[in-house]
Amino acid sequence: MNPTILVIEDEPAIQELVAINLKHAGFLVVRAASAEEGESAIRAALPDLVILDWMLPGQSGVALAKKLRGDERTRELPVIMLTARVHEEDKIQGLEAGADDYVTKPFSPKELVARVRAVLRRRSPHLAGEAVEVRGLVLNPATHRVLASDQPVELGPTEFRLLFFFMTHPERVYTRAQLLDEVWGDHVFIEERTVDVHIRRLRAALEPSGHHDRVETVRGTGYRFRGD
Repeated sequence: MNPTILVIEDEPAIQELVAINLKHAGFLVVRAASAEEGESAIRAALPDLVILDWMLPGQSGVALAKKLRGDERTRELPVIMLTARVHEEDKIQGLEAGADDYVTKPFSPKELVARVRAVLRRRSPHLAGEAVEVRGLVLNPATHRVLASDQPVELGPTEFRLLFFFMTHPERVYTRAQLLDEVWGDHVFIEERTVDVHIRRLRAALEPSGHHDRVETVRGTGYRFRGD
C-alpha cells in the first residue's frame, strides 16, 4: 500500500536528500537522473507521483510534464515540479505545463514531504494513508483493519486494496481493466475476469454486516461502490 514516488533529479546530492526523506516518511522511491530515464521508469511501472526537476540534461522537466499530460496513460499522474526558478512567471509556466505543485530550491525536506502528501490526498486519496469511512464501514490503511458496525471484517490483501480503492472513489463506474490498473498496477498482466473472483470474495466478507450490496454490478460496464 506504500505509494511509489519517482524522483527525476540530476543533482546527486538533492536526489539523495529527497529520496532519504521520502523513504523515512514511508514512501517507496524510484530514481532517475534525466527525463529519458524518468520516461523509461514510467514505462516499466506507473508511479503514484513524480517529483520532477525543471532543469534536466537534454529534455527539460517542463517538456516532460507536458508530455505526461498529453498521454492518456499518464494524464492523471500527479507531478510536483522542483526548481531553482523563483519568479512568478516561472511558477505559472510550470503549473500550466501540468504540475500539481511547485517547490523552489532551496527547500525544506519536511515541507516537500508534506506537499507530496497533500497532492496525493487531493489527486489520489486512496494513497494518502488516512482512514476512510462510509456509513459505518471503516477502513484504516495504517493498521490494515476494516470494521463494519464496530465489528472486524477479515479481508485478504487484494480484497483490502479493492475495498480501499472503492471507498475512496465512490459512485463512479470502473471497468474491469480500470480496476486492474488501479488496484493491481498497470504493469501486471492478468485476466480481467480475475476481478470478478475478488469482487465475490469482497462481497462475501461484507455480507454479514449488510455492506455487500454497496459493491454494485453495472451491467455491460463494470462495478461501482455506492457511497450514500
